[in-house]
Amino acid sequence: MPEPFDVLAALIRVDRSPNLALAARSLAAAGVPVFPCVVEGKRPLTRRGFLDASSDPEQVAAWWSRTPNANTGIPTGAASGVVVVDVDVHGPNDGRAAFERASEAGLVDGAGLLVRTPTGGAHVYFPATPGREQRSWQAATAGVDFRGDGGYIIAPPSRRIIDGHLKRYEVADIAAHSVGTVDAARLRDFLDPRPVTPPRANDTSVAVDGKRLAAWVAGRGEGERNRGLFWAACRLAENGVSAAGALDALGAAAQSAGLGDREIATTVRSAYRATQPPWEATSGRRMSADRWFGYSASPPSPALGRAGL
Repeated sequence: MPEPFDVLAALIRVDRSPNLALAARSLAAAGVPVFPCVVEGKRPLTRRGFLDASSDPEQVAAWWSRTPNANTGIPTGAASGVVVVDVDVHGPNDGRAAFERASEAGLVDGAGLLVRTPTGGAHVYFPATPGREQRSWQAATAGVDFRGDGGYIIAPPSRRIIDGHLKRYEVADIAAHSVGTVDAARLRDFLDPRPVTPPRANDTSVAVDGKRLAAWVAGRGEGERNRGLFWAACRLAENGVSAAGALDALGAAAQSAGLGDREIATTVRSAYRATQPPWEATSGRRMSADRWFGYSASPPSPALGRAGL
């Protein structure tokens, strides 16, 4: 498995290269396993798809000699040392809002590289967690997918035709902070939690009793924690408790269930936005992910700098 920073450095070097075959060979030379995909598309050209990925120079050269303009696929997870959060902006769901919430909650702080996709979305790269399998998943309603073990992504400088125009996968931003791994299971729980069973409908006291709500939140397991906290915060908001009061009432319980401080604050804030008028819910909103989706330039992080970027 190549070092994650070597993969990120290699992607930056080939970014916007006009020669797709040369770019694929350059990635392979850096130890990044690659495989060819159809011209201006995503479908693998090899029989076993990402399972055929290779960094062998002769194999890669042979593939691209047959199809010089083939797009480049990279397997994600342990095979390449990187995982990717895929933020979609086409179709019925716009993943940017969900990614913003995850950013506010501190769940994507370790991102090392952002690649703008031809459809206007983003591939956000993280180092894979050593020794831990992180399977690919989809949170369709959130517009966010995770590409880990068992998945792949299309890498720069691959290209597609969108609305009659040739558009590339392009490096849009380099981290200006420390780079680290992402907890994919926790991110999925936050973005697309499993349904929870609320307290009994005839137990009216729990709807307004902060202590009983807190005890219920503390008992939520993985896949239910965020949804449970959100439900409880909505009940307090509907009964006139301030957002600060809800944090005081539910914060410790949510921590005991396994949620982090920023995640708790973001979930409670989302609950109050959902139950308050728009002009109240939107005031003071912090757009911490603006830099990512504004594609503004930023200097490399110290961690990336150590990798020679």
